[in-house]
Amino acid sequence: MKAWLPTFLRALLCLVLIAFLLAPQVFEPLLKPLVQPNAPAIYNQGSLIDLTLLHLRTVFIATVLATLVAILLAIMVTRPFGAEFLPLSRSLVNIGQTFPPVAVLALAVPAVGFGEKPTLIALFLYGLLPIFENTLTALTNLPRSVMEAARGTGMTDFQRLLQVELPLSLPVIVGGIRLSVVISLATATIGSTVAAKTLGEVIIAGLQSNNLAFILQGGLIVGALAVLIYDALTAVEALLSRRTGRA
Repeated sequence: MKAWLPTFLRALLCLVLIAFLLAPQVFEPLLKPLVQPNAPAIYNQGSLIDLTLLHLRTVFIATVLATLVAILLAIMVTRPFGAEFLPLSRSLVNIGQTFPPVAVLALAVPAVGFGEKPTLIALFLYGLLPIFENTLTALTNLPRSVMEAARGTGMTDFQRLLQVELPLSLPVIVGGIRLSVVISLATATIGSTVAAKTLGEVIIAGLQSNNLAFILQGGLIVGALAVLIYDALTAVEALLSRRTGRA
């Protein structure tokens, strides 16, 4: 029973989240005690499911861009011609962790305007570090015997990268992407302060109207998404580890 209990709880969480997004009014009696008399218990200034999908879209775009740049940087600094750029690359990917998200948004808005773009910039910068470091670690710790065997078969450097190094490194890279996504899911809520369409709208509306139910809705949806996506990527990472023999 213990083996399937976590899976059951994740499935239950997923079902509750979907039910809440599709029919939030069903949960109104649970949230009504958290609001003042005559105040709405369910967010009524927009569609929760639309905001959730837009939130996920923003996180997805930023994560894809961060993944491409971080992996390319890690590949470059693990080649002989790019090894000298490792300190510079580390400095670049640490920029997002150096500045608070609000500061990045404040700097980005004058350049690209309000909306989704400054949020994408902030999430992109914040997502670089875990993906870069995991990719770098994976590429520099590949089994020596495997690499020597690949060279012995006459593979070129590019063939070894595509057919040996990246496939073996994939589980660790996915681990970095998992961390990046969780960071972005939480950070994206701040994007609503610069007019980005995210679940931060729900939280901000709750703060402005002193509505605890709104704050709880926004926070719990983001938290549930983070748990479910984290678990899904953990399962993908475990599957890839078994297939590559690096479990």
